[in-house]
Amino acid sequence: MRVRSAVVRVTAAVLAAGCLTACAEGAPAGPDRAAPAAADRTASSATGPGTSAARPETSAASARTGQNDRSSAAGGHPCSPSVSIDRYSDALDKTTFQGTFVGNLSALTRDTDGSLAALSDRSVLIGLDGRSHRPVRATKIVDEKGAVLDAEGLAVEPGGRYLVSSETEPSVRRYDRSGALLGRLPLSKALQVEPAGRAQSNLTFEGLTLAPGGRTLTAAMEGQLTGDGKDSAGHPLLRFQTWQRQGGGSRPAPYRLSRQYAYPVDAGLGISEIAALPDGRLLVLERGFTAGVGNTVRLYLADPRQASDVSGVGGLPGGKAVRPAHKKLLADLGACPSLGAPAHQPQTNPLLDNIEGMAITGRAPGGRLRVLLVSDDNESPKQITRLYSLTVRPGGR
Repeated sequence: MRVRSAVVRVTAAVLAAGCLTACAEGAPAGPDRAAPAAADRTASSATGPGTSAARPETSAASARTGQNDRSSAAGGHPCSPSVSIDRYSDALDKTTFQGTFVGNLSALTRDTDGSLAALSDRSVLIGLDGRSHRPVRATKIVDEKGAVLDAEGLAVEPGGRYLVSSETEPSVRRYDRSGALLGRLPLSKALQVEPAGRAQSNLTFEGLTLAPGGRTLTAAMEGQLTGDGKDSAGHPLLRFQTWQRQGGGSRPAPYRLSRQYAYPVDAGLGISEIAALPDGRLLVLERGFTAGVGNTVRLYLADPRQASDVSGVGGLPGGKAVRPAHKKLLADLGACPSLGAPAHQPQTNPLLDNIEGMAITGRAPGGRLRVLLVSDDNESPKQITRLYSLTVRPGGR
């Protein structure tokens, strides 16, 4: 979704060119394990299986790594008791790969070949090396009529096929590794854009995640359906839609519509991304933008396991018997140390930008998660494609 002066999706996509090998291997990258300079690091890091060794074309602006490697071996720079930032990188900002602009990144996830899959909302799948995060492939995707998508969410099936959500209809489509369209998932009428349904244009499927094992797919609406209200604390209630898929192997069963539940978003914010944990909980990025002030980005832990199925509820909150997903604040990313990061527009913390993508890339000692965030620069000189490397402690089960 493009940046707006009211609510902007700020997916907290994170990592820095400086993290690379250390984060990929799950080892802390402190002063005693400093990453090499960008060019040397890229040249020395191995590409993931099935990836190309082609070199990206980089502009003069992209030569800057934007890295600040003052993290400690104890686990980076604290943003809160649950989250620390290890480093950031601007190395992808305003770069191209084989003629394709590497920006407008709205989603990020781990791929099955060890690389990272990023999604441009200009309808391009971009592969990033799993260690260096340099581009290694770019694949254009289109809809059934050959038109580009306003692509916002991305998930990868265990077999390697891609699931891509678009916020215009909305829709979730499946693509093979070459970018060929395989089909489209079913959708309830209420989630379609008005007048066909009750969704607001440009405020539909912003986040998409596939649970480990590949059987439960979840899409998060960025904004409310017409007719839905707030909870008792004044939080607008958004809807998360799930699909279930049984079986495995080369011919698993189709996705079928399943539970839908309510999520209480902070007032003035929207959902920019979600990421599934193995136990059924979700990391949720809430994001907003205020002109002249900057971005607000908060990372929450959501637990939908005891939430009510609201697929048959016409208007939320739906009465006392309806339970929304419970959420817990892990960190307001505006409280993270800035690490000397530059900003090209007003920000209360210059580290922040329009964060839209989030991927869980591995585990750190003590049950902590390695999380990578990426921001969407909208091809604007006032915004930055920035990777953020976080360590997250989600807490009890």
